[in-house]
Amino acid sequence: MLLGTVLVLLLAGAAPASAHAALRSTDPDDGSVVQRAPRHVTLTFTESVGLLDDSFRVFGPDQRRVHTGEATHADGRSDTARIGLPGKLAEGTYTVAWRVVSADSHPVSGAFSFSVGKRSATTGQIDTGPTEDPLTRGLYDAARYLAYLAAALLVGTAAFALLCRPAHTSPLRRPLVAAWWTLLGSTAVLLLLRAPYEAGTGPAAAFDASALGRTLTGRPGLALLARLLVLLLTAAFLIGLSRRRDTVKRPVALAIGTALATALALTWAAAEHASAGIQVPAAMTSSVVHLLATGVWLGGLVALLLTLRRSSGDDLVEVVPRFSRIAFASVTVLAVTGFYQSWRGLGSLSALSGTSYGRLLLAKLAGVAVLLLVAGYSRRWTARIAAPAVAARAAVPAPVPQPVGAPAGGREAAEGPGTGEPGTSGEAESRGEPESPDGPAGPGTGSVDPGIRRRLRRSVLVEVAVAAVVLMITTVLTGTLPSRAQAEAAQQAPVGALPPTTEITVPFDTGTDSVTGSGKVQVTLDPARVGENGVQAVVYGSDTGLVVIPEVRVTFTLPSRKIGPIDAELADRGGYWSTNSVNLPLAGNWTMKTTVRVSDVDQVSVERRVRVEP
Repeated sequence: MLLGTVLVLLLAGAAPASAHAALRSTDPDDGSVVQRAPRHVTLTFTESVGLLDDSFRVFGPDQRRVHTGEATHADGRSDTARIGLPGKLAEGTYTVAWRVVSADSHPVSGAFSFSVGKRSATTGQIDTGPTEDPLTRGLYDAARYLAYLAAALLVGTAAFALLCRPAHTSPLRRPLVAAWWTLLGSTAVLLLLRAPYEAGTGPAAAFDASALGRTLTGRPGLALLARLLVLLLTAAFLIGLSRRRDTVKRPVALAIGTALATALALTWAAAEHASAGIQVPAAMTSSVVHLLATGVWLGGLVALLLTLRRSSGDDLVEVVPRFSRIAFASVTVLAVTGFYQSWRGLGSLSALSGTSYGRLLLAKLAGVAVLLLVAGYSRRWTARIAAPAVAARAAVPAPVPQPVGAPAGGREAAEGPGTGEPGTSGEAESRGEPESPDGPAGPGTGSVDPGIRRRLRRSVLVEVAVAAVVLMITTVLTGTLPSRAQAEAAQQAPVGALPPTTEITVPFDTGTDSVTGSGKVQVTLDPARVGENGVQAVVYGSDTGLVVIPEVRVTFTLPSRKIGPIDAELADRGGYWSTNSVNLPLAGNWTMKTTVRVSDVDQVSVERRVRVEP
């Protein structure tokens, strides 16, 4: 029931998407010149996006902000963002800065420009506002790290108490309570800071009622609210378990605890990288299992450390081997789910060193490798602690069968003193002597060697310290654009967008033997779109070095529409030829004719096709 409720809260309206939204197209196109002022600016993304109160900022040719309408989704499509423009816009270049929230809860932003009538003669640097506030980002990341740390400690400590069954759980109460309150506080901070984190504003905006209301209706806000609900149910469960410990059956307690821990992990999986991208159901399942295994192992280490300090030697003989087996199973689960998540986030091996996500993943893997080395060292001392218990079980003789109706004393005589049921004390009990505080002293079950105990405690302490570093790297990793999504964004350039320049290599040969008689001309057309373009020509001689020649001429013709030739009228700039005012009025496949004159009588013309976009 609990898992169903959390799923409904978090996954309503969820759809497979590419982790981190990539801009697919803009209307008007980036860098375009339109003859009529548009009524709207529309962006289309590769996945559904959330809109902010200040998702658009439009700046006019005078660098002042243009009054716009409210940001909406175009035609009800969640993968679009639209803003209305005033009825009359002056001629010149307009800059549009945008910011939205992608499906995996991370804000994304960018900017583009378009011109009405003609491009502005000069465009200064426009301040489009901050992309994010460093103080808000720092506080938000700190709260996320504390939340991860507290969740691992809460899940691991509770699992240690239920699965390892230490005789005394009082040492575990303090970290359990501290973890619960820390997770509650960090979740509340994340809920308050969510709005300024999305908008890129300062922490003071956290107390804006309207912004907080918007947060509570979005998926990240719903995930945080669900986490608070799960924490309240967890508190009720732990309090009830502590008061009725003897009456609650362990299988029932394990089932309830597992459901609560799964619901808690789901509040992360449903609002971060696993909730968007390829194979969403498998990714979310893997993420939940990964988080649970992390908590059971790393949080359990802290519980083991406290148990090593305060529990009796006989208690450790049973508890430490149990945790060792549980930790080994957790590490196996972490290896499988971690491999899958790494493949899903990277996309290619080259991304390991070529992207920030890959380098952070390498750092995390290095930390995990150190953690496993220390864990292997700890297992050596764990085996020595477990040795007395193994020897004790091997030394206990099998019970001698007794005739039906035989007196109890006969059985005791046959079995020998001190070999009664667990919890009795053999001869000591028959003599009325008090039982040892550490329990019965069977063969080979004396106190754990202080030296072994001390070494194990030190190695576990090192494990806890390394684990804290690994969790810190994980926190940064979950807020970093996955390499696969980065590659998708690079491949899915906005429709109609072109590289900043189009380069055409034009070889020439005038038939003379001089250095300048043959070579190539590197012609750059910028931006190769309808309207005004810039043209630059650089001439290289037969020795591939730059050469100075009397003339370079470039003309453009559109045969299909019988337009041209249009002379670019290149000017000699002292080493290269260029112009900034070639007007190509129509889109299509133009013929660019390049004439190179190397002397008064030697020249040659070469034609190349050039695509001019709308």
